[in-house]
Amino acid sequence: MIKKHATLKQAEDIPFLDGRLLVALPGMGDPRVEHAVVFVCVHSPEGAMGLIINKPAAELKLSDLAEQLNLSDAENADRHLAQVHLGGPVEHGRGFVLHSPDYEGGAHTMNVSPEFGMTATLDILADIASGEGPAQALLMLGYAGWGPGQLEAELRDNAWLICDAAPKLVFGTADEDKWHATLASIGIDARMLSGAGGSA
Repeated sequence: MIKKHATLKQAEDIPFLDGRLLVALPGMGDPRVEHAVVFVCVHSPEGAMGLIINKPAAELKLSDLAEQLNLSDAENADRHLAQVHLGGPVEHGRGFVLHSPDYEGGAHTMNVSPEFGMTATLDILADIASGEGPAQALLMLGYAGWGPGQLEAELRDNAWLICDAAPKLVFGTADEDKWHATLASIGIDARMLSGAGGSA
């Protein structure tokens, strides 16, 4: 059974983490992922890809993107999903939508788990703007990526904790509260973490 979080000795035995959350520990030294919570979409021997779910893009709204992309209902898009997030430091020009399983974009939708799908086409943005998108969704620009063995190495170095992903946590928690809430969901008080180490 997968443990809620991994220590140094456990990290080498962690199975693939598709559909789970990574929580950045203090002291990683990379401001791009400081206090990040990352939803893992793909994890395999070839590497991993995830979306940071708690880093809003300042002053950028769905209606701005919809207008740039000439989508219909652009002016009403923010009624359905206003905030855009920075999904990670890789390919900021690409959009990804993490969403509830009620939306199906055919071959373009990755069913990450029974509770989460991920779609990366303009169709889902048009559907969201017109009110026909998924019931719950987060829109990200860019993603977090790891090469073969890179994420495993970071886990061995205790850079991340692993947590189960729940829709309430991913979609229903304010961005500024997600890091603390995710840690709390695995029984860790963020105030007890030191920036010098990650063996909580």
